[in-house]
Amino acid sequence: MILCIILQIVYFFTSFPQISSVDEKLTSFECGFDPLSASRTPFSTRFFILVVLFLIFDVEIALLFPILTMLGVCNSSQLGVMLFCFLIILLAGLFHEWNEGAIDWVSS
Repeated sequence: MILCIILQIVYFFTSFPQISSVDEKLTSFECGFDPLSASRTPFSTRFFILVVLFLIFDVEIALLFPILTMLGVCNSSQLGVMLFCFLIILLAGLFHEWNEGAIDWVSS
């Protein structure tokens, strides 16, 4: 009970009211955008494609973890062949995207 009272007293003396202008709270955008300016700026499609590729390969890498843990538990040749085929498909997709130029960040 004493600790609760002490914490309330400390909170009372350390919390200061936030002073904010009412005009900014009444605007439609509270994140700093001027609503009268161009709200739609052009977005880089190369960046979007790179992000989508990152997500795809990130999910595929996450799918490798259960296979690798099973490889440590049971050492079967079928699991090794399946892991090898999965990695070949993953590398083929990576080389295809590299050949298409989607991974190149700097445009030539």
